Amino acid sequence: MHLPRPRGPISAAVHDRLATQHHHPSTLSLTTGQAVERALLDVADPVTDDDFQLTLCMLYELHYRGFDGVDDALEWAPSLLAVRRQLEHRLESALRGLCPAPAEPADGLVVQALTDVTATDRRPEMSSYLSREGSREQFEEFLVVRSLQQLKEADAQTWLIPRLSGRAKAALIEIQIDEYGNGRTGHLHSELYALAMRACGLDSTYGAFLDRIPGHALAVGNTMSMLCLHRRLRGAAAGYFAAFEATSSIPSQGYADTVARLGLPAEAAVYFSEHVEADAVHEQLAIRNLCGGLVDAEPALAGDVLWGARLCMALEDLAADRYLTAWQSGQTCLLPDPTADASELAMPTDRIDLQGGRRASPSVA
Repeated sequence: MHLPRPRGPISAAVHDRLATQHHHPSTLSLTTGQAVERALLDVADPVTDDDFQLTLCMLYELHYRGFDGVDDALEWAPSLLAVRRQLEHRLESALRGLCPAPAEPADGLVVQALTDVTATDRRPEMSSYLSREGSREQFEEFLVVRSLQQLKEADAQTWLIPRLSGRAKAALIEIQIDEYGNGRTGHLHSELYALAMRACGLDSTYGAFLDRIPGHALAVGNTMSMLCLHRRLRGAAAGYFAAFEATSSIPSQGYADTVARLGLPAEAAVYFSEHVEADAVHEQLAIRNLCGGLVDAEPALAGDVLWGARLCMALEDLAADRYLTAWQSGQTCLLPDPTADASELAMPTDRIDLQGGRRASPSVA
């Protein structure tokens, strides 16, 4: 994946370090951290700020696929980890402001509390809009805006496995085996998402659309990465993941219906049809065995688990509101293509090139 274009002073500082320091991470200057610290003073809302979220995304991507031409040794460069720590501190504080910690559920009632939380999901509203009246361009935007996260689906949660034990660990592994296609190449859920993108003529290369994805959408993946990378946040990570799995089945049916209504190739619906069935099972595994097992083993984590679930709903609701507001007003929910000229950026929504100059072959092979 290519390094994305900076969106402000914070991402510019980190971008410059990643682009120029290839072989000697120990030489990274403290000036990067100082520049970030000064720029953070101007960030009003870390959850939606494009510059902030892109920077955190770049730092987390060092632990995933990395970037073309960037030394893998920078993954553990102390100065970059220090910058990441600054951003994580600000993000966690903002997330706790967005979604205050709930009262801890009574003993033995965490499963019911999680069920109540997931009943507030707004994603069915968005999938209903797309299935009833959304245009092909809007459905393609939906695929694009979620692509960075879905093309590495389940990878963040894998970091959670060694932080668990017993029933909770077994449940998470069972879910992950399914997410990874039961070990069959071509059946990984991330590969099925890539298939859906190619069926719509979109570039399914990992990270191809990073420059188009707004900060509030990046915040969803960044938050999951942050929760799973910190042992002290393992309860919140479990709750977040459980809430996501528990609220995926119904909207997935709506997205499959969208494919059929728009007359798109059947391959575009495979990912969503798979999740209608799989996540109905995952819901029970995640809530009852993953979270229930974790709280049985560590009762002190009950509040964290519930907070993580509520946080997932809050971020998903925020994203759904942004998408629907844009679409219903005839606008795109994506950032402008930084490679397009002024005349292209002035095009109506339904003529904007979603591929950033790279439309994939119609083949879905």
